[in-house]
Amino acid sequence: MTVALMWEARAVDGRGGELLEWAREQRLRCPPVRRETFRAPQDRVLVITWWDADFDADLPELPEPDGELVTRAVHRWRFEAVDGE
Repeated sequence: MTVALMWEARAVDGRGGELLEWAREQRLRCPPVRRETFRAPQDRVLVITWWDADFDADLPELPEPDGELVTRAVHRWRFEAVDGE
C-alpha cells in the first residue's frame, strides 16, 4: 500500500522563504519513496512524502518549526493511494 503524508505550515508574514529552507533541511530517520516540497501564497509551505507502508504504520514526520517562524500549528493529513484510477 502507498501512504502519503502531507505537512503544511504557514510562516509569519514575509518569512516564507525561511520556512521553505527550514522544511528542505529537515531529514527523516529513514527516507521516503518520494518527497516533494511546494510553496503557495500567504507564505505557506507543503511537504508530501510517499511511503510503501500500511495506513497506520509508524512513519517519520517533519517536526513543528519554531513558534516564531509560523503563525499556527502545522496541519497534517494522511492518505492512502487508491488503485485503478
